[in-house]
Amino acid sequence: MDIFTLVVGMFETNCYLVSDPENEEGVIIDPGDEAGRIINEIERLGLKPKMILLTHAHADHIAAIPDILEKYDIPLYAGRGEESLLKSAVENLSAVFGNPVTCSPPEKLLADGDTVSFGSITFTILQTPGHSRGGICYYTDGVVFCGDTLFCGSIGRTDFPGCSHQQLIDSIIKKLLVLPDETVCYPGHGPVTTIGQERKINPFLTGARFV
Repeated sequence: MDIFTLVVGMFETNCYLVSDPENEEGVIIDPGDEAGRIINEIERLGLKPKMILLTHAHADHIAAIPDILEKYDIPLYAGRGEESLLKSAVENLSAVFGNPVTCSPPEKLLADGDTVSFGSITFTILQTPGHSRGGICYYTDGVVFCGDTLFCGSIGRTDFPGCSHQQLIDSIIKKLLVLPDETVCYPGHGPVTTIGQERKINPFLTGARFV
């Protein structure tokens, strides 16, 4: 599995291009802004995008979707519960920043335990609400794309409408901290980390009651 990271937009969102090196089939995870730059990188790498995958639908993770869908005839997948964010610029917070963005309904809504496949790669969906109602993570082979659920040394904000701090902590404990320590975490912002590191040093999690 090849993973390419583009840091896009004013909020420095990590957009991931993930591909199967055997056939170059791939997915676009959280295209938060700078659609032209994302498309140029896809073309430069010779990737064959098969779908857009969202960890959640806040403005800084979806702004490039309309232009990417205009370029590529591919489906959009998101977690069940994110529908209202995708269709409302007020709820997804893009209207606040003067660049309202809305998206067509996802072709598929994903829930805990669902799988998504491309090439020889299969992601298992981990449902992790808290930062948003329908937040999800994508897990495969020692790697998890965790959006704004978990960061290196921090966790996602919970002061937006529909957020819950306790729900987010519960999601992290029950869905992420049960993964092997060596699992590499690719967050929505900031550097990569590992489950083991966050278990040890994350100030929001140290002392938490792990399951």
